[in-house]
Amino acid sequence: MRILIVDDEDMIRAVLKEYAEFEGHEAFEASDGMEAVKLCRENDYDLILMDIMMPYLDGFSAVKEIKKAKDIPVIMLSARGEEYDKLFAFEIGVDDYVTKPFSPKEVMARINAVTKRHLQKKNGNEILRFEGLEIDMAGRNVYVDGQKAELTPKEYELLFYLVRNKGIALTREKLLYDVWGFDFYGDDRTVDTHIKMLRSNLKDYRKFIVTLRGLGYKFEE
Repeated sequence: MRILIVDDEDMIRAVLKEYAEFEGHEAFEASDGMEAVKLCRENDYDLILMDIMMPYLDGFSAVKEIKKAKDIPVIMLSARGEEYDKLFAFEIGVDDYVTKPFSPKEVMARINAVTKRHLQKKNGNEILRFEGLEIDMAGRNVYVDGQKAELTPKEYELLFYLVRNKGIALTREKLLYDVWGFDFYGDDRTVDTHIKMLRSNLKDYRKFIVTLRGLGYKFEE
């Protein structure tokens, strides 16, 4: 896979390139948004890692220019974690948003998740299968051994979020923020209670939701 890494910090580009190449990808670099747009016009990439705050042309503007010509998945990297920045990123077509400082391993896991989702959408297939667990992302249906599971809306959202971030450790705080919303006044017990109900509905396939003691949860095959 060809990955374009766009960041004005040399060290960040170097670290991400090293990890990407270790994972078997081809990694290319750009130090600002203008260079990224130029490279995308001249070359094809499978995914872009894009910083926001850069000289000459910021990441948001660069993404909008690139998206005019090519449908390339984008993961935004930013030290800005404000909600309006994330919302704006998703509005312009960004596929994921990672706040600095980040773990390069987490970024690699998110690359795999975004690439898989993009390929499924491209093929018109949003049905995921994990043994006897079938998840219809577009239709918002879940089947356990062929039987439709009756989940609450929040259980659907929680399961879909876990699946879309498969293999990534998610803290209870992050789950609360991203699934329930920044203005929700619940606590960690809210997440634990819904995880318990979700596991009950998934029956034998509850095993895919792994508890990370003292941290949170992750979906893992």
